[in-house]
Amino acid sequence: MAKIGLVTVLFKSDTVLPDFFKSIAKQTHTDYILYLVDNSPAPSSDKIIEDGLSENTITQYIHIKNTENIGVAEGNNMGIRQALADHCSHIILLNNDIELEQDFVFSQMLALCNKGEKIIVPKIFYHDTRKLWMAGGTMNKWRALGIHHGDGKADAPEYNIAKYITYAPTCFMLVESDVFKTVGLMDAKYFAYYDDTDFVFRALQAGFKMYYEPALTVLHKVSSSTGSNPTFYVYYSNRNKIYFIRKNLKGLVKLVAFGTTLFTRAWYYLKFDKERRTKLVEALRDGFNMPI
Repeated sequence: MAKIGLVTVLFKSDTVLPDFFKSIAKQTHTDYILYLVDNSPAPSSDKIIEDGLSENTITQYIHIKNTENIGVAEGNNMGIRQALADHCSHIILLNNDIELEQDFVFSQMLALCNKGEKIIVPKIFYHDTRKLWMAGGTMNKWRALGIHHGDGKADAPEYNIAKYITYAPTCFMLVESDVFKTVGLMDAKYFAYYDDTDFVFRALQAGFKMYYEPALTVLHKVSSSTGSNPTFYVYYSNRNKIYFIRKNLKGLVKLVAFGTTLFTRAWYYLKFDKERRTKLVEALRDGFNMPI
């Protein structure tokens, strides 16, 4: 029976954890270890975790407390390393601001793995509206942008076709352990944003395929895990986009990606207030200066 490592990074996640634990506990596949990588440990969080674990049947868990916020990318890495050390055959990277609607998500993903799939993602809805958040995705290299299929739209037959895709975030993603052994872990330099884009890009470049299974559904409480700090998003999303282009793209694709990015950022600069303008300029500068 396959053993799954469930890796989730906590950062001020108190409000979403009760529903998260309920989702995990109702899964029929119980051979797993839940790795709670905590970037904001506190007595109040400990109490919520203790209550959630006592009220729900969680097979096995490890609570890793960091002394500082090491970021989403390195937080995931901590969990992945431990899962590999614990001989987990598969790893699911998952946000803790999600809810699983079905009790067979783990078992069905493993069934797909038995058919040869190495990376699998479900259909993901916005929690509050049940509009689509992601029904698969496409990586547009010319814009260095991962595009969600169906974002903000009502579900429809066109989004119910299982297929291979070229982009998905790690909001909920099953990865066979051998993929990490071949491709490597997340690039910790990203801290947050684009770390998953980078990982998926490298995995597909290495010859792996990513499979979208719309029969499996997840609800996502968007932004609750990183908060709504606009300057945080402005800085890391823009810095990391530049870094991603420098690191992964080549030739004409790289030049066009730089051109479209800088052109659109000039437009954003005109829209932004003073604080966000400052962060945008800082982000672009740092993105070009980051060592690869």
